Amino acid sequence: MPTSVKKTFPVTGLSCASCAISVESMLKTREGVIDATVNYADSTARVEFVPETADVAGFKSAIQSIGYDLLIEDEGVDLQQELQQTHYKTLRINTIWASALALPVMVMSMFFMELPYVNIFMLVLTTPVIAWFGRSFFINAYKQGIHGKANMDTLVALSTGIAYLFSIFNMAFPEIWHRQGMHPHVYFEAAAVVIAFIMLGKVLEDRAKSNTSSAIRKLMGMQPKTVSLIDDSGEETEIAIAMVKPGDKLLVKPGDRIPVDGEIISGSSFIDESTITGESLAVEKEKGAGVFAGTMNQKGSFVFVAQKVGGDTILARIIKMVQEAQGSKPPVQKLVDKIAGIFVPVVMAISLISFAIWMIWGGENALTQALLAMVSVLVIACPCALGLATPTAIMVGMGKGAESGILIKDAESLETACKVNVVILDKTGTITEGKPVVTDIEWLVPEMEQAALEQILYSIESQSEHPLAEAITASLKTDAADRALPDKFESITGSGVIAKYQQTTFLAGNKKLLDKYMVNIPERQMNQINAWQDEAKTVICFARNTELLAMIAIADKIKDTSADAIRSLQQQGIEVYMLTGDNLQTAKAIATRAGIQNFRATVMPEEKAAFVETLQKQGKVVAMVGDGINDSHALAQADVSIAMGKGSDIAMDVAKMTIISSDLLLISKAIHLSKLTVNTIHQNLFWAFIYNLIGIPIAAGILYPAWGFMLNPMIAGAAMAMSSVSVVTNSLRLKTKKL
Repeated sequence: MPTSVKKTFPVTGLSCASCAISVESMLKTREGVIDATVNYADSTARVEFVPETADVAGFKSAIQSIGYDLLIEDEGVDLQQELQQTHYKTLRINTIWASALALPVMVMSMFFMELPYVNIFMLVLTTPVIAWFGRSFFINAYKQGIHGKANMDTLVALSTGIAYLFSIFNMAFPEIWHRQGMHPHVYFEAAAVVIAFIMLGKVLEDRAKSNTSSAIRKLMGMQPKTVSLIDDSGEETEIAIAMVKPGDKLLVKPGDRIPVDGEIISGSSFIDESTITGESLAVEKEKGAGVFAGTMNQKGSFVFVAQKVGGDTILARIIKMVQEAQGSKPPVQKLVDKIAGIFVPVVMAISLISFAIWMIWGGENALTQALLAMVSVLVIACPCALGLATPTAIMVGMGKGAESGILIKDAESLETACKVNVVILDKTGTITEGKPVVTDIEWLVPEMEQAALEQILYSIESQSEHPLAEAITASLKTDAADRALPDKFESITGSGVIAKYQQTTFLAGNKKLLDKYMVNIPERQMNQINAWQDEAKTVICFARNTELLAMIAIADKIKDTSADAIRSLQQQGIEVYMLTGDNLQTAKAIATRAGIQNFRATVMPEEKAAFVETLQKQGKVVAMVGDGINDSHALAQADVSIAMGKGSDIAMDVAKMTIISSDLLLISKAIHLSKLTVNTIHQNLFWAFIYNLIGIPIAAGILYPAWGFMLNPMIAGAAMAMSSVSVVTNSLRLKTKKL
């Protein structure tokens, strides 16, 4: 059986989920294609095909034939980003102009309709909104129409187009209505305002979509462009990373990122592996230790042999998994778009049926009554209420969230959060502070000696490159003028440091170092060391010759509000899990103190995402909360992704929500905000549809046979405006709610 490959291609020209389905269907018909999935959210097509039989260039021409484009060049991602930025800038400018023109039209229609030439002024202001700034609605509606589809663009184009053309007709032939004893009314404000507001919604959507792709760009940026190759003669040569092959010897200098996965063959250093493990402490690496692409070297230099390069590195796998997790989500198709697909043809059918019935049974004024009924149906069915129902509630909800320190990127996450029944928490930086600090220090010397010894300890630890030394120096308050450098300093790998100061030997390290130099540790102090270690704290002992001077406990502290936040979630019936790359002893201690019964230790990034997926297959709605790059895959996989504001930029880019203060208590507030917002959306949609269910039959003339009442398009326009006002007012009520 031929071997297939999977490749992702950027797609341009998509305006809705229906467009994505059209592209997907076209790709699936091409020879050699096994499967194809088009994601409207990130405008990409993921195609599985057999290279020997598939024509990739043919994919492009096939997609172009239906009005879109597939970028198959190597620079496709960059070109797509450039096109997206250009589109966003154009849309933003068009929205500003459309809003600026629509505002005076609305004001004139409400307060100045009796002024001479007011209709001409409104026509002049509305025409560029329809014909230029809002032309994309009409173009997209046409594309949908030729594929037999209908969406919100169709509804906007149909209603605003009819309102605009009917207004021009009334201006050009007012005598038709005058003969019927009626005043010809214009509906320019309906056309202009609807287009301006819907364009604003599209600006917000495009901005959210662009943020998602930036996460992938930052992940890719973690791999250096060039590396230092060491040849057999020991000479150093700088080459492009694409030229690196397994077996090559590479030099890594202080401050460099590791370019590929491999094994150290000479030298040593401390390496920040938070990109892979999420843990804040740098890891000491010596000969024989493995190193990973994307991790950051600190102060030492070393040479390592490349083992995994290109797409085989752990960083490359994380990038790929984030892309796949983002693409595996269903295409973004809002509730209103789905309903509009049925609503638009139904409204069109009702308007045409109304016209036909009045033409047959309307008597001597059949044409007038038929035209009146048809236009009234289309005007009263204008999607103002439908168009405003969701975005106004979302905008108010997002604003309220921002006031509380909750940044929400898109409507989908705000709508989904209310259904969450499982919350997964990363440990480091999420439950804990994310940085090692001194939690306890016990001095065994008289207080009068302590100040001088603190200065000595500070001087010794300031010479060390170890991250724990930084925690100790940060906790010691000494006068810089009084600090003296030790006469001799030596770092003992895996144990601590030895220094000589004024002919006296000082030690700072673990019990292993103290045992080696026969430092006496009294029984009470030994019990204290064991107790601290049971609490997952690292203990550093400070000694002078063979005398123990002090014991220092260092840990990554749990945030003050973490336990209360976790308890709050559990009281709402939400299951809470903790996942960490740390060891079992530390994980158990942190979980116990935080009040978490379910936890997993030594978890790699792909295992976090797999665990999320396992819960999802059980029917759970999962929220993932993290702060590190290693959490990005799980964040992308989760139904709701929440990043801590003090974490990595990439975690915040992938996540749909960001807790600015990194306070876990805000997660409960975010879920409560989601419930309030979704309830408001449901209320808005209910009233919008009730309005249409009542208004459309009346506009069609259903009351005329019994009561002789025929709805005037002007009244239909007023009713439409009232429905919009009621929806906006209901959304604004969200501001008064407490979280």
